[in-house]
Amino acid sequence: MWKIFVILGAINAALAVGLGAFGAHGLEGRVTDRLMEVYQTGVQYHVMHALGLLAIGLVAAYAGESALLAWAGWVMFAGIVIFSGSLYTMTFTGMSWLGAITPIGGMAFIISWILLVVHVIRA
Repeated sequence: MWKIFVILGAINAALAVGLGAFGAHGLEGRVTDRLMEVYQTGVQYHVMHALGLLAIGLVAAYAGESALLAWAGWVMFAGIVIFSGSLYTMTFTGMSWLGAITPIGGMAFIISWILLVVHVIRA
């Protein structure tokens, strides 16, 4: 399991850097300043939680795997897809109603970090 989260974390980190560069160079002047802020928020949280996936993988490699860590990793990955994905999609499409699902991704982030803490306390 730990390898899966290290790989997912590394892939998401690379993807986030690429999306960040695209936003800085490819979206400039093509979207409103407000949508650019939305996009940058998506990239910022994408990078942070890609690193979170790496952390979960490394904790699993060091302290041992558990169902809590597996849940933490998959919930964090879902958070990236829902939170950052909704913000990226909103930027490209202008569909502001997608902002209503973004907090679900934020809750997934919070839950995943709590699951990581619980695992470490129990280890």
